[in-house]
Amino acid sequence: MNGVAATQITAAMVTAALEATAAKVKPKDADPFRKGDSVVYPAHGVGRIERVGIEEIAGHRLNLIHISFDENQMTLRVPVAQARAAGLRKLASRKDLADALAILKGRPRVSRLMWAKRAQEYLAKINSGELAALAGVVRDLQAAGDGAGSSFSQRNLFELALDRLAAEFAAVNRTGKAEAVTQLMQAMQSARTTASAPADRAQPAAGA
Repeated sequence: MNGVAATQITAAMVTAALEATAAKVKPKDADPFRKGDSVVYPAHGVGRIERVGIEEIAGHRLNLIHISFDENQMTLRVPVAQARAAGLRKLASRKDLADALAILKGRPRVSRLMWAKRAQEYLAKINSGELAALAGVVRDLQAAGDGAGSSFSQRNLFELALDRLAAEFAAVNRTGKAEAVTQLMQAMQSARTTASAPADRAQPAAGA
């Protein structure tokens, strides 16, 4: 049974939504959120808009977006006036997917920071909801996906980032998430195999 998200509509959110509505600052209203849209919310990943409508909250009438997340059986309510500021966005474009895939195939970045600090940075990137940031986390933690020499927390962050990334790839490409995971893992493995292949050392014959 679906439940309303633990983060409720607060008085501050109501005030901010009313102020935003009064100011009539709607820079992206040319592409509004509609019922049935697949969207990405930073802290929860891919969801679907169940409805958009007026509700009374704390004595005020607010236009709210209801977003359902099937995997964790949760529904989130976000004021329309605050949706963009909260990080809610439509699904990525195919160009965005291609850019993320290029990042995924790149060489993992090595950091000298302590793991606790790196883990905080990785989690912040995962919860940013940005496709490029997710791809970077998966790329840098891909060794954790092999299970060898990695900690439980490393594997957890890798799997969370991969899950979020695959969910958006699957939604855009209209495939299953398991299939998207397989494709992303194969892309990384192919890039690693190519990078580790011995270079052609053949030298041109010297002139007489």
